[in-house]
Amino acid sequence: MPLTIVADITANPGKEAQLRDALRGLIAPSLAERGCLQYDLHEDNGRPGHFLFYETWESRALWQDHMAALDKTDFGARTESAIEIVHIYEMTQIT
Repeated sequence: MPLTIVADITANPGKEAQLRDALRGLIAPSLAERGCLQYDLHEDNGRPGHFLFYETWESRALWQDHMAALDKTDFGARTESAIEIVHIYEMTQIT
């Protein structure tokens, strides 16, 4: 059963562009990963710096592989001071 991920990410004030660029940089490599069906980045129209990833993965195991691969990149170092808060929701479509 596919897994939907909703990642709700807010930038620290003044770091919106830095975080936006780093998040955009995740899209192409993530879409190329095995099991990635959808990887869409959105930004709140009324709150610049508030981002939402809407992702669909073939399975939770493949999403976990993605997260492990992400941990091996410099993404954390590039965004450490830019991220205020992150909430990640693992969801399953019911209809």
